[in-house]
Amino acid sequence: MQEKVKDAPSSQFKWVGTRAVRPDGVDKVTGRARFGADLAMPGQLVGKVLRSPHPHARIRAIDVSAAANLPGVKAVVTRDDFKDQPSEFIPAGEMMINYRDVVRNVMAREKALYEGHPIAAVAATSTSIAKQALKLIKVDYEVLPHVIDVVDAMQPGAPLLHEDMITAGVEPAPKTPSNVAKRVEFGHGDVAAGFAQAEIIVERAFTTKPVHQGYIEPHACVASVSEDGQADVWVTTQGHWIVRAHCARLLGWDVGKVRVTAAEIGGGFGGKTVVYLEPLALALSKKARRPVKMVMTREEVFRASGPTSGAHVHVKIGARKDGRIVAGEAELKYQAGAFAGSPVQPGAMCAFAPYDLENVKVVGYDVVTNRPKVAAYRAPGGPISEFAVESVIDEIARKLGMDPIALRLKNAAKQGTRAAYGPKFGPIGFVETLEAAKAHAHWRTPLQKNQGRGVASGFWFNIGGETSVSLQLNEDGTLSLTAGTPDIGGLRASLCMMAAEELGVDLDRIRVQIGDTGQLGYNFLTGGSRATFSSGMATVEAAREVIKEACKRAAKLWELPEDAVEYMSGGVRPAGANAGKHAPMTLSDIAGIAGKTGGPIAGYARINAHGAAPSFATHIADVEIDPETGKATVVRYTAIQDAGRAIHPSYVEGQYQGGVAQGIGWALNEEYIYGPDGRLQNPGFLDYRVPVASDLPMIDTVIVEVPNPRHPYGVRGVGETPIVPPMAAIANALADATGVRFTDLPMSPPKVLAALDEARAAGTAKM
Repeated sequence: MQEKVKDAPSSQFKWVGTRAVRPDGVDKVTGRARFGADLAMPGQLVGKVLRSPHPHARIRAIDVSAAANLPGVKAVVTRDDFKDQPSEFIPAGEMMINYRDVVRNVMAREKALYEGHPIAAVAATSTSIAKQALKLIKVDYEVLPHVIDVVDAMQPGAPLLHEDMITAGVEPAPKTPSNVAKRVEFGHGDVAAGFAQAEIIVERAFTTKPVHQGYIEPHACVASVSEDGQADVWVTTQGHWIVRAHCARLLGWDVGKVRVTAAEIGGGFGGKTVVYLEPLALALSKKARRPVKMVMTREEVFRASGPTSGAHVHVKIGARKDGRIVAGEAELKYQAGAFAGSPVQPGAMCAFAPYDLENVKVVGYDVVTNRPKVAAYRAPGGPISEFAVESVIDEIARKLGMDPIALRLKNAAKQGTRAAYGPKFGPIGFVETLEAAKAHAHWRTPLQKNQGRGVASGFWFNIGGETSVSLQLNEDGTLSLTAGTPDIGGLRASLCMMAAEELGVDLDRIRVQIGDTGQLGYNFLTGGSRATFSSGMATVEAAREVIKEACKRAAKLWELPEDAVEYMSGGVRPAGANAGKHAPMTLSDIAGIAGKTGGPIAGYARINAHGAAPSFATHIADVEIDPETGKATVVRYTAIQDAGRAIHPSYVEGQYQGGVAQGIGWALNEEYIYGPDGRLQNPGFLDYRVPVASDLPMIDTVIVEVPNPRHPYGVRGVGETPIVPPMAAIANALADATGVRFTDLPMSPPKVLAALDEARAAGTAKM
């Protein structure tokens, strides 16, 4: 199938590349769509979680007797209700997880490792009774010293979170434990020799803060376990097969006894690839023999679910005076939170990926701290490392007096470039994004007073994975398409469009749904921008199976060889020497006689998708600074990115704009703020400042299309890359406006004003 790539421009397709009405739109705007907390079952109980008030404490004992005896309380669970797990790393999206850590994150075992760590959970007949029960649970804590900052956690003598943690990836292996879980390294060439050739070297350190995905819908689920051990879970998730696997493993149940249904999702961005409430709800339901509903409060979301890492990054880049980069080096220190598994490896992969470098080295450290375990957040790890690299690239361009786009073009990765993390790129569209940026009116428009302009590029590698799709031909000629990858950004519309294109039928003849874990074979989660790529590939395969079967049925009816029947424009007809001997039949005609020619017609695809091509982007940002307050306002923004092929351009543009909006928040306002006591001080949207409409400009988009040859319609994932360039683009714009290089995120008004005042005193400020 991968050899049959459709190279035609999108305009030559009937459906692919159009802006069709989204199939889920009406239900969402009318309120009919059902999200994670919308299901209510007869007799359901309310589940609530007791959480640690301490960032680090040994749990000596837990007494739940008073809570269990409270009228209205039907079940209580603690660490004793979950079997310990062996240390075993498995992939979960772009991240790796360890079941030994997962069971401890779901319910604290030996120690509470962050404020908000679950200690116990109750199920009661009302919310008020459940809250009262939590107050009756007695926990004997031994409070321990804590560590919040990533650099502090790496120091000798820092409080140890795990006394048995020996740093992996170091030879010889250390003899003593530390908070450094892993060291990773990528690169090639001779970096020292490269720097020896450099005529200009820029070296800087950068810091970023943990930021939350900011999904509007909090984590929610309903679990029901029957007396015979059959379990059902309704949940807001990006991967219901992953939920099934995790819950069955943690509870010691057979996977086949757990059915998980994915609700509509009110935002995830990688943060809903993890289990938090689901194992607790199942354990409570089994004990209570009644359904249990659990919904996090916003405060719980912030205190106990994964943000992305904060980090300390050191970057050194050397170049010749003609702009050729001769060496690049980076050191990444990423916070993992309470358990190992920060996105430092993908961060290291992304750092220098947009550039063709002969000498490059990236070293990364995965470091545990007394914070919630991090979760994926849109291109996890990439925005952090590329913020630092793209800032230094910009500084080199300024020192050389060179156009920053021209510098990037001179060093841009192309087909055949060997990435720092190993593989050689196939056809990619990075150069095309740079050329589009250079030609865009935005790049040539004069700036106003107190404004600056910045440009930055970004990369994401994208993934494939296990995918199942079913396509049923109904008796009236309509089709039912069932996919297993939750729709978080327009997947259903894109799959319908590819199926309609293959089958030659109108779009409204296909109805698509996301199937539960009992309807399809295994599906990996929706993450890493894999869904349209892998599910699209599977959908095309299923559609071609339907076409093949339709031709087979017609051949049987006409008493012709199968190769004497061809499929065109939504129907079958005799071909070759038999052309004209029989009247063509539509797909509806074939469906109508299916019972007489062999039974139901359906296409099934069960694949492990490979060939997910990387995506590159170049962004331009204009920022205006208030010299009296330090407030930075993004006044114009253009996002340019290679989509491979935009199946539904409106959805693609929405992905670009959404990534930019989140990147603007990350750049200017968002951060977790911890006090000396290790407690989060801003666990809500009032104090954790995400951008609202008034904070954002109209975000222009340019879709570049360099088709991925490994996909039948040229698809590349697009959802990750848009969040990678904004922080650097905005920092570069601030440097252009003020003459000050900002290296600490977020670039909030107090920080900008302090830097401006310092620069004014030194006579180096531009305003």
